[in-house]
Amino acid sequence: MMKRSLVFLSFLLMGVLIISCHSKKQTQKGTYEKNTESVSKDDKNDKGNTTYEMKKYAEVKLTADISHLSGNQREMLGYLFQVSDLMDEIFWMQNVGEKTAFLLSIEDLDLRKYADINYGPWDELNNLAPFVTGWGKKPAGAEFYPHDMTVEEFEAFDDPNKTSLYTLIRRDEQGQLKSIWYHDAYAERTQQAAKLLKKAAALAEDPGFKNYLELRAEALLTDDYFASDMAWLDMKDNLIDLVTGPIENYTDGLFGYKAAHEAYVLIKDVEWSNKLSHYATFLPQLQKDMPVAQEYKNETPGSDVDLNAYDVVYYAGDCNMAGKTIAINLPNDERVQLQKGTRKLQLKNAMQAKFDHILVPIADVLIAEEQRKHITFDAFFSNTMFHEVAHGLGIKQTINGKGSVRKALKEKNSAIEEGKADILGLYLVTQLNEMGEFNDTDLMDNYVTFMAGIFRSVRFGASSAHGMANMLRFDFFLKEGAFTRKEDGTYAINMEKMKAASAKLTQKILKIQGDGNYEVAKEWIETSGVIKPQLQADLDRVNDMGIPVDITFKQGPKMLGL
Repeated sequence: MMKRSLVFLSFLLMGVLIISCHSKKQTQKGTYEKNTESVSKDDKNDKGNTTYEMKKYAEVKLTADISHLSGNQREMLGYLFQVSDLMDEIFWMQNVGEKTAFLLSIEDLDLRKYADINYGPWDELNNLAPFVTGWGKKPAGAEFYPHDMTVEEFEAFDDPNKTSLYTLIRRDEQGQLKSIWYHDAYAERTQQAAKLLKKAAALAEDPGFKNYLELRAEALLTDDYFASDMAWLDMKDNLIDLVTGPIENYTDGLFGYKAAHEAYVLIKDVEWSNKLSHYATFLPQLQKDMPVAQEYKNETPGSDVDLNAYDVVYYAGDCNMAGKTIAINLPNDERVQLQKGTRKLQLKNAMQAKFDHILVPIADVLIAEEQRKHITFDAFFSNTMFHEVAHGLGIKQTINGKGSVRKALKEKNSAIEEGKADILGLYLVTQLNEMGEFNDTDLMDNYVTFMAGIFRSVRFGASSAHGMANMLRFDFFLKEGAFTRKEDGTYAINMEKMKAASAKLTQKILKIQGDGNYEVAKEWIETSGVIKPQLQADLDRVNDMGIPVDITFKQGPKMLGL
């Protein structure tokens, strides 16, 4: 109790004010219960706190060749790093509270480092189990909503802005709910970020990138991202890229409405990008050929689609929390996707790190020996690439007047959408190969590598949309006989059965999305989105060998020699 009191006292002394009018704040430690039920004796640290298993993460230097960049471009990178750091600070506030005060409240330095990786006291790759003494279950809505707000109260709240991606829900002086725009809630940081973006724009040599940076600066000040999203799609030749702002809604586990702040700083790999550009032209045909009834594919995706490869040199905010993104499909705005399309960015160096440090070691344990030769980086790269392509296909608006798929499926949407992208991506690889347009691969490589990828991603746990999607797919493949578990505890795929199962699962997911069927999605996730005992035992074998779950970075200007 003494340490718990000291933690509380340190928060008071730092004057922490989490932006909220909660009746139960996370700084009020008395409202939380210590939860250590998932911790083994071996995982305790020497001060009795819960686990901070640093072995879950392989540390990787995040770097890239920037010798071809001009002096202006190198100077510009400095501003983009600063913008990213501001997005990082905002995300801390959205997830748990002010970063510095929170971290300083943790005395043990190793535990503090693990909290830094997780952006809070909850283990993102262990179903959000609390690992810092005095902290209990993570609020489903993180810091986007009052902790004491009920679903019924939110639904009765009459405000058209309440479901916006870019508003916080707070209480007024009378205790009633109100909406606050991000640019007001985080005014100091967004204004500073906008100024830095304009300084970067003044150095930009590519007209498209200059225009995007200027429009993105304005978007941060207004929470209207449409124009800057459209401008981002117009860029073709810029060697440096920046993804920044409130983007993904995974952190909002209550409704899936609120976008979280993040940033990526990217250096284009021109050689690999040239290889990928050819496939974008096939998207309209691939949409028409999807194995689902016509009403579920009537939308025509925007044709202005860009496939490119990048080395990522900085992650910040939401995308940097615990498990790291290795490919991007943006913008998320359905209007932009239908009018213009999306860009699909493959983060090649981060992808290679996960392949080397995680996927190959897992395959050596769980994939049948005779099929391990089919685990290749090219297959991993193409599976990931077409996962991102698949995000732009399918349907964005329900077919029965329920509005957008995202809003109809609420907090279940992220898991269902990631499941769609995974399985439809594999289907697209197969279709293009059969069309003779993707024939520099052995499809067996893609299918076996895809299976190994399930084991990699399912370890993210039920709190991750990607982890949940892989649990659903493993269970579906098991029931369809797409693989067999051999006596030695390894898995061998049956390619023809996996092809059939992939098409069948694609149909199931596209129908759920088109119907906006929240009840079916919820029941499916609750019944099949769990790790069964046999799979858990096999994953325990992987864990016991010390194979990392994900990667963490040494990153920033020094890694680039700046």
